[in-house]
Amino acid sequence: MDLAAFILDSVPFARMLGISLDSAGSGTAVARMPDRADLHNHVGGPHAGAMFTLAETASGAAMLSAFADQLSKAVPLAKGARVDYRKLAMGEVTAAATLRADCAEVVAQLDEGKRPEFDVAVEILDTDGVVVAEMTVVWTLRPNRPVTRP
Repeated sequence: MDLAAFILDSVPFARMLGISLDSAGSGTAVARMPDRADLHNHVGGPHAGAMFTLAETASGAAMLSAFADQLSKAVPLAKGARVDYRKLAMGEVTAAATLRADCAEVVAQLDEGKRPEFDVAVEILDTDGVVVAEMTVVWTLRPNRPVTRP
């Protein structure tokens, strides 16, 4: 599966923001958002909502890089997120995401019919590599419901 194409096809809002996926694999991902005037806030840096979307996109790519083979059994859903904006970002920003779960344990819960929840940690960095924000996204894999017909 071409993960970058899958994500940008599945999430048109990320595509609209110009987010690109630099890498994804083994529960990690790096996404990038360009420095564009239409994405700026009132102080000239990337808007907090745009940075949130960048981080959520990176977290989704990290999650999918670990669990893409489970998509026939479950739907991935972001359940919640916490973000801490630490410093004013200027210019292009990058989000580096890392899965914080044991993949085998998550799959075992899914196989038992449970709805596993797990965290993906994300650092948002400016062009100098300084962490300007941190975010944790709580993901769940909702088991597919059997189709019932009358």
